[in-house]
Amino acid sequence: MAGAVPILLGTLYDFPQGDGGAAFEEALQIGIAEVAATGRVDREVEIVSRHAAGLPSGTEHDVRTKFEELVDTGALLVVGPSISDNALIVAPLADAARLPCINYTGGQRTRSEWMFHYQVGSLEEEPVVLAQRMVDRGFTRAAVVYDQSPVGRGYSEGFEVARARLGLDISGTASISPLAENAVDVLTRLRDGTPDVLVYFGLGVASHAVSLALAELGWNIPVIANSALMFGYARPDWRDGYAGWEYLDTIADDNEVRAALAERSPRAAAGPIGCAAYDMGRLVGEAIARCEHLTRAGLAEALRRVKHLPASSGYAGTLMGFGVYDHAALKGHYLVLREWRDGRSVQVR
Repeated sequence: MAGAVPILLGTLYDFPQGDGGAAFEEALQIGIAEVAATGRVDREVEIVSRHAAGLPSGTEHDVRTKFEELVDTGALLVVGPSISDNALIVAPLADAARLPCINYTGGQRTRSEWMFHYQVGSLEEEPVVLAQRMVDRGFTRAAVVYDQSPVGRGYSEGFEVARARLGLDISGTASISPLAENAVDVLTRLRDGTPDVLVYFGLGVASHAVSLALAELGWNIPVIANSALMFGYARPDWRDGYAGWEYLDTIADDNEVRAALAERSPRAAAGPIGCAAYDMGRLVGEAIARCEHLTRAGLAEALRRVKHLPASSGYAGTLMGFGVYDHAALKGHYLVLREWRDGRSVQVR
């Protein structure tokens, strides 16, 4: 519509962005533009961003402050945060402001009346998949190291239930700081329990300390990990330490939607966050196209009417959509087993 005021879309970053968020916002706009190309969006969408120093290295206060700034900009919807610890802070704020948000964390507890969730991993489902992977590989005794955080504890508790159901043993557990730089003492104690596999659960920063400790100790043990190893996409210098580690990701090589995205934007399709941003852009675009009353409440209701969109994340056939009391975006097999090998993330067949 000529002269129509653009829709403001907020992005809330909760950890430092090397490019200031440019790649993420480019992928978001690609998804929105794909919907706009159908002629169902009558105005431009502008992005206003805020960068918070969130947990675990930052503060609750900064997350609150930056979110409230987005509220005051007039944004009709906010995409973010990306870390469960911070989404747990934002969810009640979103409810109070009656501002729809889509976080892209791994925690289902982040969902609320106004907080929607695009699952980049799952605190609740990943432990089940990894316990079953232990069975598939013939492992029976696991040593578990997890972050001292809501994320680490959530994964660890889920794994305890899953391993008990499958008859697997735990030789030892240990918690470490999510910002740990040295894990030698922790792994030395775990090694004394003679496990046949090491399991890491956490946000990802401490995974580097775990890899360094394994090398220092000369402990050659199979490692499986949660989706924290997606850190390898952002930190190529950590990949050698992850060599041979199996972990859960959200991108698959057989996903045709991701392949089509790669033709338009190889950068967006190269990793899980770019795919998530593109998918969330499409979800937002479809909500705008369906919106009968262009308000925050109207967009929230329109999001709940988005159904059965093919996702670029997950195995082929993964779908997206929301509903009343259903604020989880991805439906189907969206957790993908991969391994870091020769500096590359390779899908495990």
